[in-house]
Amino acid sequence: MRTRRSSSSSNPVPPPEEGHRSVLLHEAIEGLAVRPDDVVIDGTLGGAGHARAAAERLGKDGTFIGFDLDTDAILRAQEALADAAPRIVLVQSNFRHLKRELAERGITHIDKALFDLGWSSYQLSVGRGFSFLRDEPLAMTYAKEGAPYTAATIVNEWEESSIADVIFGWGEERYARRIARAIVERRAERPFETTGELVDVIKAAVPARYRHGGLHPATRTFQALRIAVNDELGALTEALNAAWELLAPGGRIAVITFHSLEDRIVKQTFLRFADNGGERITRKPIVPSTEELAENPRARSAKLRVIRRV
Repeated sequence: MRTRRSSSSSNPVPPPEEGHRSVLLHEAIEGLAVRPDDVVIDGTLGGAGHARAAAERLGKDGTFIGFDLDTDAILRAQEALADAAPRIVLVQSNFRHLKRELAERGITHIDKALFDLGWSSYQLSVGRGFSFLRDEPLAMTYAKEGAPYTAATIVNEWEESSIADVIFGWGEERYARRIARAIVERRAERPFETTGELVDVIKAAVPARYRHGGLHPATRTFQALRIAVNDELGALTEALNAAWELLAPGGRIAVITFHSLEDRIVKQTFLRFADNGGERITRKPIVPSTEELAENPRARSAKLRVIRRV
């Protein structure tokens, strides 16, 4: 999908939704040091907040390329970037396919790349089972259709040991084996269909003190299932490697993570890049300010890392 809009970038496009706030927006854009003629990648359009801010830094000789699996995110970005000055290219695809998608469009290098791995407020309300606070179909797929399997597939068909490994490995859930056992016992009676059914089983499987702690007892299990369904960690590794391969000298990659598994991958990958012609702009990750946390508590676990190709 490709569009071109020309007008002054001095008139920012209004936010597509008041409820969505882009995390570490100023810090990420400043860390990228976008120039007017850059080729800029946004690997996760989401609510289009970072996309709009990056596009405003570009001139008519610049190019902005945005990726998202979700059709609605593409449409939001089209609206948000309608008056942007640079060439706009919107791609409905997983960012793991960055290299292939750019090659098909004749784009041989990039100058800046941003990967915001957090959630937009839209994703929690699309009805695909991402939120444990709503009773929805148990899907957890980013794409509306075409996913090889869903969260329901995992909890209804996978072996108990495999479910436990997923919940522990990708959710870092201490009660993974208890939850996996409860899932298998429950599905023997009838298959899971909704998030509400899964939440009830998780609550019953964990100790009472855990149910009433500061973190919702289903948080880590839902995180693990979502990561498994969408192969998020594998996609992140592929995308970072592809972006680095295409990155021009002086170019930068910025990544905003929201949990330790993602941040560990980014940190280790950036260390490897630093040994191969890279310079870590952020030796320690940048975290949200006190002011941002007061306005947006969801930002509390965010970490920004930036690297530059020398």
